[in-house]
Amino acid sequence: MERTLLIINPISGTGAKQGVAERIKSRLAESGFDVEVKFTTGPGNATELAREAVENKFHTVVAIGGDGTVNETAVGLSKTDVALGIIPAGSGNGLARHLNIPMDIDRAADIIAQRNIVDCDYGEVNHRPFFCTFGVGFDAAVSHRFAKQNRRGKMMYIKSAIDEYLNYNPQEYTISANGKVLTEKAFLIAVCNASQYGNNAYIAPQASITDGLLDFTIVHAGTPADAAAFGIDLMTGYINKNVMIHTFRAPAAVITRNSDGPAHIDGEPLIMDKAMYIQCNHGGIKLYASPKNSDFKPIVTPIKSLFNDFVADINKLFKPI
Repeated sequence: MERTLLIINPISGTGAKQGVAERIKSRLAESGFDVEVKFTTGPGNATELAREAVENKFHTVVAIGGDGTVNETAVGLSKTDVALGIIPAGSGNGLARHLNIPMDIDRAADIIAQRNIVDCDYGEVNHRPFFCTFGVGFDAAVSHRFAKQNRRGKMMYIKSAIDEYLNYNPQEYTISANGKVLTEKAFLIAVCNASQYGNNAYIAPQASITDGLLDFTIVHAGTPADAAAFGIDLMTGYINKNVMIHTFRAPAAVITRNSDGPAHIDGEPLIMDKAMYIQCNHGGIKLYASPKNSDFKPIVTPIKSLFNDFVADINKLFKPI
């Protein structure tokens, strides 16, 4: 029996978590996992619980929650031999989606039961780890606005994005990477370990989580029509074809701006220094991932993901979390 700790954030996402612990315990026990359960009690607690699991020789830690819960848990497991499983139960679930983990919790548990553990990369900015995306600019401003809302979910995030866009002013950034320096007035800069923000918004469709490189996406300042085109490309996977967008890969970079300001790490808002030192930690975290990992195809992959989300939503009507 493999000792496994289930860390549950009881307030993540939009669904209640009543009964989820017993469902996952039962599902994993059938595959030889000896599961213990703990609920988070506040910010940072998932990291503490994960570090305790490492000290107590657990084999696996499973995070049930959104990207914030996954980030906190992964921080406690990075650079250890304890593997992280993800049961997505948040609003965006960006890392889970990149790993092809289903949004249905029973099928997500089945991914863990298949024991496909991959040595994956993660990023750091000013010594703060991120496992999906780090960003400054418009996406960071939206994250700050969204965090202040009383409700969660995709529609509330879209509303936050629209409200923020009406008064948003792009800033100037200097990016140093791969021996080159670029100064640009940018709408946003996204540094991506994985391919999407969450909710099937593909900010770096071709990103690999095992190549030792981070994908940088610079969206140049433009007109409202340019912003609308960016939004469409974000959801269809054609972002690399947009002439207003510059992309590159690098193992490390430095981004500077005029002053401290908003940023986000895996969708969680924070204030970051004006100088941001970024690096990729190659193979620094062990993650359970789907063994079925097909290449990304614009339009096709997003449509498949939307269909799978629809099926998961239907299943929740009969087996609500």
